[in-house]
Amino acid sequence: MKNTLSILMIVTPALLAQVPKLPADIDPQSYSRLPLIKRSSLDEHGKKIFDFVNLGKVEETPRIGPPANTLYSIDMAEPFDHLNQVLRKTVAGPRFFEICTLIAAREFDQQYEWTAHEMAARRAGVEQPVIDSVKFNRSLDDLSEKERVLIQYGRNLLRKHKIESAEFAKMVDLFGRQGTIELTATIGDYAMTALVLNAVDQQLPPERQPGLLPVK
Repeated sequence: MKNTLSILMIVTPALLAQVPKLPADIDPQSYSRLPLIKRSSLDEHGKKIFDFVNLGKVEETPRIGPPANTLYSIDMAEPFDHLNQVLRKTVAGPRFFEICTLIAAREFDQQYEWTAHEMAARRAGVEQPVIDSVKFNRSLDDLSEKERVLIQYGRNLLRKHKIESAEFAKMVDLFGRQGTIELTATIGDYAMTALVLNAVDQQLPPERQPGLLPVK
């Protein structure tokens, strides 16, 4: 009840009036270029995957965002979602998982992804100065060693497409071999998700705070 009341308090008529008009090719329910797939339109195999991707909730329409779009390729949607769930349990811990999601969202200017994960990063204990370093592409000099090394590593992967030997060795020293691979995969996972969301021009629903990610 408390969460419901919070949402009702956030989505006020005044807020709705400020929501930009959706582009002509955006579906008003999915907030993307693809309408929501209905569970009843799928065969039994598709329904099983639909329910898995929808976090076990047997509903007629999926969660908006990545799940609603990846379900257009049923056999891809399941491993796509499963990988995301596995990476959330990285040995590096939730703070560094969330930092990786922000790195990818920033590099691809993905507003939907960012608005979800800035909030999640705060809940995971990522301090606002760390978030802002990624958000505004700031110097990393004032951050702790782990945060500084990880963010620079992510930037180099997505900008230079190359990691020097010393940099990789430092990642392994700080996060271990397993942690390094899992954090690398997390950056890649959220880069892939950002590409999907950018392709379908995923818009923010009214309850999402707009403008959290400024244009570079």
